[in-house]
Amino acid sequence: MAASPVERITVALVRGLHGLRGAVRIEVLSDEPSRFAVGSTLFVEGDDRPLTIAWTGPAKPGLLVRFRELHDRESVEALRDRYLEVIPDAPLPADTWYWHELLGLQARTTDGEILGTVTDVFRAGESEVYVIDGGPRGEVLVPAVRSVVVELAPGMGRLVVDPAALGLGAAPAAAER
Repeated sequence: MAASPVERITVALVRGLHGLRGAVRIEVLSDEPSRFAVGSTLFVEGDDRPLTIAWTGPAKPGLLVRFRELHDRESVEALRDRYLEVIPDAPLPADTWYWHELLGLQARTTDGEILGTVTDVFRAGESEVYVIDGGPRGEVLVPAVRSVVVELAPGMGRLVVDPAALGLGAAPAAAER
């Protein structure tokens, strides 16, 4: 029985096609390289049909992958710009979250100013950055580091940041809100 898409997590994005034998170039969105080992199973977002990795090769940036079920360029054309997902093997360690679990969190400063909600997460170097939007300051980028993020509580729907560490001045005046 195939898992439903809500039980899966995104681990890669198909950025392009490579050659005539059905290889795709993927952007890896996972910290777990074993997800892309030969024999591993991936799913295209929104599709319950499993794809088994038959071959991998290096690509800069990213990785080249061929699937056992898809044999030529035409059969992988529909994968372009689609996300690839996996069924997680085990729960994450404590105090660790998937990016999608952070979307929608209300972000505020330690002095109570509401900055908005987390609308996106992206990687910059070895760390993540939370994109906060919808507040009086417009878009605010928050590096996911302890010196900036004072509290991260997805189960409670909140993210608290140190405004001084972000270089934020005083909150905008009420008339500007």
